Amino acid sequence: MKLISAIFLLLILCVLAACQSEEQIEFERYYSAGSLVYQNKCQNCHGKEGEGLGGLIPPLTDSVYLKTNGSDLSCIVKYGLKGIIILSNKKFEGEMPPNGLAPIEIARVLTYVTNSFGNKSATITSGQVENDLKNCK
Repeated sequence: MKLISAIFLLLILCVLAACQSEEQIEFERYYSAGSLVYQNKCQNCHGKEGEGLGGLIPPLTDSVYLKTNGSDLSCIVKYGLKGIIILSNKKFEGEMPPNGLAPIEIARVLTYVTNSFGNKSATITSGQVENDLKNCK
């Protein structure tokens, strides 16, 4: 009887631990897929931990910049960036080339970046990215 009770309790704990909201499941999908996009398209320049490279490539660890410029991030990822950018009172000058990512890939990598390297945000959806891309300067 103790064995059956223990198995039943373990089963209940497993079921409770496995329950996630649709929102959490979507976040996990975007985040894990974004990790792969980051490794393949971004890590070579921005570094494994988002640390950047000296005065040439900015780090991806500035949560304030990411939050303040959230609607511009899709445009930066899609079309690149040229010139001077200032993060945490440090000037970076270089060029980030366009990368040809689809909106879903941009959404995934931005979800990963904005929730990694000490950053904490929400899921960035492909719909948000498509909307932001319509407003690129």
